Amino acid sequence: MQPETALRELLLSLLKIPSVIEDERAIAGHVERWAQQCGLDVDRRGNAVVVEPRTTRGLPRIGLFGHLDTVPGPDDLGNPRCEGDRVIGLGASDMKAGLAVQQLLLTDTANYARHPVCVFYDKEEGDYADNGLGPLLEARPDLAELEFAVVLEPTDNQIHVGAVGTLHAEARFKGVRAHSARPWLGDNAIHKAWPLLRKLASSKPREVVLDGLCFRELWSATFAQGGSARNVVPDSFVVNINYRFAPGKSLEQAQRDVRELVGDLAEVVFTDLAPSGRICTEHPEYRRLRAVSGAEVCPKQAWTDVARLGELGLAAVNYGPGRTDQAHKVGEWVSLAETVKSFERLRAFFLGQEA
Repeated sequence: MQPETALRELLLSLLKIPSVIEDERAIAGHVERWAQQCGLDVDRRGNAVVVEPRTTRGLPRIGLFGHLDTVPGPDDLGNPRCEGDRVIGLGASDMKAGLAVQQLLLTDTANYARHPVCVFYDKEEGDYADNGLGPLLEARPDLAELEFAVVLEPTDNQIHVGAVGTLHAEARFKGVRAHSARPWLGDNAIHKAWPLLRKLASSKPREVVLDGLCFRELWSATFAQGGSARNVVPDSFVVNINYRFAPGKSLEQAQRDVRELVGDLAEVVFTDLAPSGRICTEHPEYRRLRAVSGAEVCPKQAWTDVARLGELGLAAVNYGPGRTDQAHKVGEWVSLAETVKSFERLRAFFLGQEA
């Protein structure tokens, strides 16, 4: 079967299975059964599945990581389809096309020069602490000893190096409740947020150049909540701040940055902390992947599990067929030709081909 046909069938099969975060059991079972039918070694832990071939044991172990879950979807959830080169469906780009590439790479490994370890895991689209890859890495400490790893998040077939860290913090403003006809008897918590909102609105991204790659540090107000009735001066108001920070900055320093931004304007409560991903451009397997693929190299201006793997000392990059501009969109689609390209480049890497 030609790669294009095989990838189309694999991808459509994945898209037909709803796998919104926290509901990955069915798709994990699908991957598990598929791998068993192919005669591959399978280790299922909860709704995470690790799949390896039996023909390449003893070769350098390269990890391929992909998350099974999607964000909640629109009305096209149950209608995956092909329209010309486009495969359309919830999660097509983020990141079921990457999962299909992982599957096809496992089907013919006889001449590989490297041993693929394919990891399919759950709950990536939520908080860092709840991500299913965390418990899996604890249960399988051997995964931290991989030679190199590729996270097949959507990258437009570019190699995305590193990953910006991300945190969420609530700025909690306190006031005094009163009737809105006599606001001077209270203290409006929403009004007290104005100086911070002005700071956020006027802030500019800070460029951090690392190994020739430009990462941008920035913060945004992404959620606000307060008030109880139209005629009541509110006594509380909360602004969620999302801070994106460059590789090399610790979570502790990132938290200090947010505290300095807010100052004494409000109480700061951190609700989600995810470290930045380290840059591994000196690693020999990265250099081989870059040479064989000929892919453009860019900084990863987003968070991925490259950061989690880096915390374990594992060199990893982002490389996948999905389109970054299609992730989480209504009518999400991926190019089948680009998915084939991703597969062929990674297969050449596993075969040990030279550029």
